[in-house]
Amino acid sequence: MSKVLVVDDSLSVRKVVERALAGRQIEVVCAASGSEAIERLERDAPDVVVCDVVMPDRDGYEICEFIKRHPRLSHTPVLLMSGIVNDEVRERAARAQSAGILAKPFAADDLMRHLDNLLAQAPAPVRASARRETAAAAEAPAPSDATPVPEGAAAVLAQFLAMDGVQWAVLADREGFVVEATANAGVDADVAAALSACLAESSEGLGRELGRGPLQGVILEYEKGMVVVYGVAASGLLAVGIGEPSALGKVRYYARRALPELARGM
Repeated sequence: MSKVLVVDDSLSVRKVVERALAGRQIEVVCAASGSEAIERLERDAPDVVVCDVVMPDRDGYEICEFIKRHPRLSHTPVLLMSGIVNDEVRERAARAQSAGILAKPFAADDLMRHLDNLLAQAPAPVRASARRETAAAAEAPAPSDATPVPEGAAAVLAQFLAMDGVQWAVLADREGFVVEATANAGVDADVAAALSACLAESSEGLGRELGRGPLQGVILEYEKGMVVVYGVAASGLLAVGIGEPSALGKVRYYARRALPELARGM
């Protein structure tokens, strides 16, 4: 079975990759920082590394350079992820010997297209040997995987869905990736998350220009219902689809109570 290491300080990005690889013969291990990625690399010897460029300690270029200098792992391809892909990013990625750059936010199909190509090129005999050497060298207990979403996040969204007139609820990050979502009720959670992030970014800009402070919430009225978007701390967004206007009061009341719990999951 192939193994992919996903390195990103955003929980939602790690979950997106895990969902994209679910059901395939691929083992996914995660790291939430550059330091944790180094530990994972030494212990797990993955076939491919998918790594964010911007991270709080070691950035993606450093991780890529570490791999290329490693006596056992230098063959491992690294797919970098970046919210900005320009000439400077491409040049730095090339110097670090990255196998490619994936623009964020990305579709699952784009990710799989990159991974399928990289996994097809990976030399299986060398991978197996590297894993045996890495396993033999490991003595300390393995660090835990990336912190999971608290069970409370799913429970909070379920409470919204239980209200009469509410059609769906999505918890996303400010980059437009889904963290948690209710069961499909006629809306694509990935689309709702991405559009909510775009709306929040423009609304935050308006608030700054007018001196109104950070975004608290937005209520959008359409011919066939409403969409309410709330800021969840500094890094998250809650979007709720409402089919009946009479549900708005209940949604707003419950959202005020639920936002602190959702913020703990971001």
